[in-house]
Amino acid sequence: MNASPAVSPTPAIEVTNLVKTFGTFYALRGVSLQIAPGESVAIFGPNGAGKTTFLRILSAISRPSSGEIVINGQPLGDGTLSIHRQLGVIGHQSFLYDDLTAEENLQFYARLYDVPRPSHRSQEVLAEVGLRERAKDRVRAFSRGMQQRLAIARAMLHNPSLLFLDEPYTGLDQHAASMLTTWLSRLRSERRTILLVTHDLDQGLALADRVVIFLRGKIAWEKAARELDQHTLRQLYFDLVAGAERRFGATA
Repeated sequence: MNASPAVSPTPAIEVTNLVKTFGTFYALRGVSLQIAPGESVAIFGPNGAGKTTFLRILSAISRPSSGEIVINGQPLGDGTLSIHRQLGVIGHQSFLYDDLTAEENLQFYARLYDVPRPSHRSQEVLAEVGLRERAKDRVRAFSRGMQQRLAIARAMLHNPSLLFLDEPYTGLDQHAASMLTTWLSRLRSERRTILLVTHDLDQGLALADRVVIFLRGKIAWEKAARELDQHTLRQLYFDLVAGAERRFGATA
């Protein structure tokens, strides 16, 4: 008897021909990408390449002009709240409320995501990011780095299966950056699905299973991280960016 063919798992993220325009400007030009459950993908690219726009659309913060996005088998836009409950998002916006305390912010999101024992869970994640002693302080009194640490706590609060991170190390001191790296490494070992946008080629390569480079709103190149070293990635990245700038100008 012939063995049955292996059935491929449903992709955690499936993006097909994604386009985003702002007036006559094309921020994304037909991006297609599949990410497997438990895969960690690092996205690199110069400013204006479309990386943040791509992540904002996947996070349902922005709407595409056209194209299709399916997350864990569910089209984005169908039951967006249920998809949000599967996502942890760290971006340029903290999504924190300045007039609430750190604890109140986390308890608000805990209720939104139906997190059991919201008060207990809020204290747990505050301790993980080193902010337990500041639980009763209003967010408006926090430094940029402290707000970023609280945003990380918000993102891990509901134990999401997918993580979307846009330059998550911005504003973090050395201790907080080390804490974030440890957290991301642990999530990788747990086979969470991670999509990381970063300018730090070395850090991104160390945390990724696959590397993707965006240029001018398109995927210009991708490869398994295990097939790369830091030197090869740096040389290839800078050659691609320099070539695009020669052809199209500095907005590549």
